[in-house]
Amino acid sequence: MADSPIRGDSPIRGIDPSARPSGDGCVECLAGDGPGWWFHLRRCAACGHIGCCDSSPAQHGTRHAREAGHPFLASFEPGEAWLWNIDTDQYYEGAELAEPAAHPTSQPAPGPPGKVPADWQLHLH
Repeated sequence: MADSPIRGDSPIRGIDPSARPSGDGCVECLAGDGPGWWFHLRRCAACGHIGCCDSSPAQHGTRHAREAGHPFLASFEPGEAWLWNIDTDQYYEGAELAEPAAHPTSQPAPGPPGKVPADWQLHLH
């Protein structure tokens, strides 16, 4: 990962450390937009919107980022603490966002339970 320009004393535009996650799963998938399941989750660092990753069938995380003009997506997976800038295609480290930093460890990936097809691997991008 690249050295981070994100530091507690020098926030950068497009990241709001106080924005809380919108929930535990992809907002659009849970609302019925697309197939209704995800591989991994991403969190908008500007507003907290939770969307599915680009490997997921619907790719809601990046779609939200592009439509909203919010370039930074953070992982919303347990044990991961990175951000991705969709405009520059660069990883960043060091920004601490409002808790929770990830979906519950009891929540499976892919998810949500009961929505993931048995052949889910064939549907990844």
